[in-house]
Amino acid sequence: MTTAESQTIEAENGNAPAYSVSELSFALKRTIEDAYGFVRLRGEISKVTRHASGHIYLTLKDERAAIDGVVWKASVRGLACQPQTGLEVIVTGRITTYPARSSYQMVIETMAPAGVGALLAQLERLKAKLQAEGLFDPARKRPLPSSPAVIGVVTSPTGAVIRDILHRIRDRWPCRVLVWPVVVQGADAAAQVAAAVRGFNAIDGQGGLPRPEAIIVARGGGSIEDLWPFNDEALARAVSASAIPVISAVGHETDTTLIDFVSDRRAPTPTAAAEMATPVLADLRAQVLGLEQRIGRGIHRAFELRRARLDAARRGLPRPDTLLGLASQRFDLASGRLTAALSRNVSAHERDLVRVSGRLNPHLLERPVALRTERLGALPPRLAAAARRLIERRGERLERAASLLRSLHPEAPLARGFALVRRSDGEIVREARALKPGEALQLKFADGIAGAHVDGGEPAKTAPRRHTPPEQGQLF
Repeated sequence: MTTAESQTIEAENGNAPAYSVSELSFALKRTIEDAYGFVRLRGEISKVTRHASGHIYLTLKDERAAIDGVVWKASVRGLACQPQTGLEVIVTGRITTYPARSSYQMVIETMAPAGVGALLAQLERLKAKLQAEGLFDPARKRPLPSSPAVIGVVTSPTGAVIRDILHRIRDRWPCRVLVWPVVVQGADAAAQVAAAVRGFNAIDGQGGLPRPEAIIVARGGGSIEDLWPFNDEALARAVSASAIPVISAVGHETDTTLIDFVSDRRAPTPTAAAEMATPVLADLRAQVLGLEQRIGRGIHRAFELRRARLDAARRGLPRPDTLLGLASQRFDLASGRLTAALSRNVSAHERDLVRVSGRLNPHLLERPVALRTERLGALPPRLAAAARRLIERRGERLERAASLLRSLHPEAPLARGFALVRRSDGEIVREARALKPGEALQLKFADGIAGAHVDGGEPAKTAPRRHTPPEQGQLF
């Protein structure tokens, strides 16, 4: 007999056991979880609440019913799309109960948009939000470098996209290409691409790795679900905040993603992105050659124009002989008159000299000379007497100075028995207290120099010299 049959018999007999509320609640919980351990549910999201713990609480509804749902923190990052009010999604999970309120709910493990319409509706809402913030403003777009030396490429390292980009850049403008490998499809694609864009911007060019001058974010074509990671809000904000110009090359020409609106340039294909980022070296060479030819032609035309203007100005000017003929004639006439005038001037001065020479007489000069000679002859006796007196006075002064010099000469006392004391370096010693015991000295006498050393002891005391009177002579 089963437990249910025994309980039914006991209930009929009036002695059925009584459940506690907790027993019944948890029994129902186990029953529902066993019966609905895996459920795939389609509905519209409403009442989305993001708790501080990281869990998300929401409600799924259709036109006739609603069911509560919860996404635990560990499952939030793995969702294909983030819950938003009004979004129609397909979720998978299990049904459980919340015994504290006697309610049931769905623990959501995966979530995906219900269809293309829902994805586009979600994309339109996100586009409107970013556009309202000004992220699509054309004024924010940065110009691409005209001749980049380094280009960064964010794409999958395998596949045709990176090969097409490298091949196109090599043909057009050989430069350095830095490839940041990422996955371009799946739940981790958006985060990896955003990290690559931020990583290129973080390069400062100091550690040997050059900083890119342009970034290409590239991916091949695919369905809207395949390209959906490039509609991520965080990725769009990372591209918009990039200080390096970004070229979006996701999908084919007809594909449009969110980063196409926030990037600085949109390329229809990855190959077109490589063409946008690089010039054609051959075209630049041809352009430079054309500019060189244009400069040459311009210089030639400028010379020809100025030569024509010079010729026109020259025709308007008079001939040189016309300008200088009158002045040359006046010069010839003046030079002819000058010779005759010089001759007449010399003749006039000659006549004046002859007229004056008759009045000149040597006696007129001899009398002043004789007078001055007589006066000069009277001067020598007086000059000689004055000179002798001056010489005598100067001689007396010189003799007094010489006598004073002899008396003040430092070596004059040496002849009287004194000595001049010097140190070994020649310095004169003036005081005994300036000497040190054992110091070498030089004693200069009248007849030569002798060496000596300072004694450290006290000077010896000598008995006073007794004066002996001279012996008195005999009177008788």
